[in-house]
Amino acid sequence: MTSFTPPDPFTTRPTLQGSFGMSASTHWLATASAQAVLERGGNAFDAAVAGAFVLHVVEPHLNGPGGDMTGVFATADNPSEPVVLMGQGPAPAAATREHYLAEGLELVPGAGALAAAVPAAVDAWLLLLRDHGTWELGDVLAFAIGYARNGHPIVGRVGATINAVKDLFIEHWPTSADLWMPEGRVPAEGDIVKNEAYASVLDRLVSAGLPDLSREERIDAARREWREGFVAQAAVEFIKTPHRHSSGQDHAGVMSLEDFAGFEAGYEQAATLRFRGYTIAKTGPWGQGPALLQTLAILDGFDDERLDPSTAVGAHTILEAQKLAIADREAYYGDADVPLDYLLSAEYAEQRRALITDRASVEFRPGTVPGHSPFIPPLRTEYTPPALAGKLAFAGVGEPTVSRSGETRGDTCHIDVVDKWGNMVSATPSGGWLQSSPTIPELGFCLGSRLQMTWLEEGAPSSLEPGKRPRTTLTPTLILKDGKPVVALGSPGGDQQDQWQLLYILRTIVGGYTPQQAIDAPSLHTTSIPGSFWPRTWEPGGAVVEDRLGDEVIADLEARGHTVTRAGDWALGRLSSVVSDPSTGVLMAAANPRGAQGYAAGR
Repeated sequence: MTSFTPPDPFTTRPTLQGSFGMSASTHWLATASAQAVLERGGNAFDAAVAGAFVLHVVEPHLNGPGGDMTGVFATADNPSEPVVLMGQGPAPAAATREHYLAEGLELVPGAGALAAAVPAAVDAWLLLLRDHGTWELGDVLAFAIGYARNGHPIVGRVGATINAVKDLFIEHWPTSADLWMPEGRVPAEGDIVKNEAYASVLDRLVSAGLPDLSREERIDAARREWREGFVAQAAVEFIKTPHRHSSGQDHAGVMSLEDFAGFEAGYEQAATLRFRGYTIAKTGPWGQGPALLQTLAILDGFDDERLDPSTAVGAHTILEAQKLAIADREAYYGDADVPLDYLLSAEYAEQRRALITDRASVEFRPGTVPGHSPFIPPLRTEYTPPALAGKLAFAGVGEPTVSRSGETRGDTCHIDVVDKWGNMVSATPSGGWLQSSPTIPELGFCLGSRLQMTWLEEGAPSSLEPGKRPRTTLTPTLILKDGKPVVALGSPGGDQQDQWQLLYILRTIVGGYTPQQAIDAPSLHTTSIPGSFWPRTWEPGGAVVEDRLGDEVIADLEARGHTVTRAGDWALGRLSSVVSDPSTGVLMAAANPRGAQGYAAGR
């Protein structure tokens, strides 16, 4: 502990402590809704589902019903077995490389229906509620229905996102303008915003379950209505009409009723790694989660002083380890045969660790895996679609980064809940942003854009293939100790999600920080990786840091060869977490102060 930089005694909020239940998320209304469920006798799963549907309403620029989610959880009945909730839909049957190339595309677009995987978030949340919750669907959805029908005060970032794409809405996506720019005006912070169409969708899902059915059968009836009924029909019919994509061209979508009906969310075994006495649980390599495990395996061979993000040698070591792990993500991960046991082995980690020197690498360096050829992606430092050459400059609006074409680079939502019985869940819902594609007017939401994480090149484990899941960035974390869940953790942030979570893990497990101290501490990440989001560029040697890291540390990083971008004092990271200490019964929670939107609650 002594070799670590001491935590700042000041924290922006307290680490909450209690014994009844804790909730934390990226928006206070979702946190409050989840906590209200706990107060009324619901368990962590009831609470998380209620909060998640509220996130659809109050953070529509960061997630939506047409998107996706991944979760990792443990139950009080089986605490030692972390389970992945798989809510990532696949590519539609007609989403072939040949079709996209014939449409004149070099990359899967970042906005528009050709970027849409089969919507999966709603089915996943309903599956979790059916199997592990206790409440009726109507009671769980009442919070979201109320905010959608009666309105809620909108946060400023929603309006800023709408403002960035208002020309696209007005000129090309009139249904989106109708919903998000009522009376032709971008909503201001604090304006009451309603979504009657989505409230009606949720009402219809609830009413699909007839009174004479069991609770589980009523929830399954809602799932069938979503996959096979009016939602699928409205979406499929709407995207038949060509509309503007981020390519600068008009295309029709390719999703069918059969695609909707053919997908069901499910459960999977978590990928895990032991680190300093803890078990870290992540999704499988169809997501980026195991890259965090690879990074920890590399770092585990260093002394504690090399794991301190607040020092120059620690920050450098962490950045270099992440580059190596994420290069393997690009080379080997996907909905395919991934040699994960080898990639997570101590022997392989030792080989990778040996590549770290005192100089920043500016190369793309995947490892060598017996029997597998690494995919080397196009390493572009900039990209403009031919149709947009000389016509469009990207307009960033902070978090998330949104262009006028609707392309979004990587922000989302997160929610964590722990209850008094020992159930714990960490979940990252995303996709279906209001700027993903045109609003489907009968539904009040649009489809997602997750297929932008697939390649149109042949031979990649994450190449676009019908029926295959895109290699998602959504990556919640569950941490176990002595066979019991002790931390649920996550963050929005695209390619940065696991990079920011890594700092929390190192600071709490190795450095002894409290949850809020770890969340508040200065953050950093590498951009020396191919981006998962369109236009999929990279910055060789790039590192982004918060200024609070300090001039001396930043200068040292630059001297080592990192191309450092200063992001401001409070700019990086959207972490939230809940914590359980089984030995004392104490529960804790903490949330991110950056952006003044995330909150924790509990008692």
